[in-house]
Amino acid sequence: MTAAAARANILLLQQADDLLGALGGERYASRVPACFNSSPGGHLRHITDHYLGLLDGLSLGEVDYEHRARDPRVEREVGHAQGLVRSLIHRLEAVALEDRDIALRVRAEASDEEGDVESGPTIWSDSSLLRELEFMLSHTVHHYALVAVMCRLLGHEPAADFGMAPSTIRYLRRKNEAAVAAA
Repeated sequence: MTAAAARANILLLQQADDLLGALGGERYASRVPACFNSSPGGHLRHITDHYLGLLDGLSLGEVDYEHRARDPRVEREVGHAQGLVRSLIHRLEAVALEDRDIALRVRAEASDEEGDVESGPTIWSDSSLLRELEFMLSHTVHHYALVAVMCRLLGHEPAADFGMAPSTIRYLRRKNEAAVAAA
């Protein structure tokens, strides 16, 4: 099961690699006021920071998604971002080959009673590699959906399934097949 989840994440990262090859540097780094003034590059940097947090935490058995590199080059430079995405794909391929679930502890930050994250407690939860790979799928698709909207606002049409959950893609494919069979 872990191998399948790793391969699903690899497919998502390959979508990012394809998008980076087609998008170009100016659009990639452009901020979109209608989308919280963020950029496609900012979202990709956020996504890659999470993958790094997971993969770097494997050897320790502890994953801290809040401890992120936030490398501005990943946000601004397509070539740098592509290199990182390809490195993550390579690392996930090794996870898929090993196909072994492991126990992990995952750190989350919580706010205090007044909503202040700075003074809130740090909470460690029990999890597993499989569960975190599933989280990464959901997290990545969510951000890809925002990136797809930004790309369209910037005049670039991403692949039709970019930012779509795998279950939605399967549902639409089956629905289309049923419509063709009924015709």
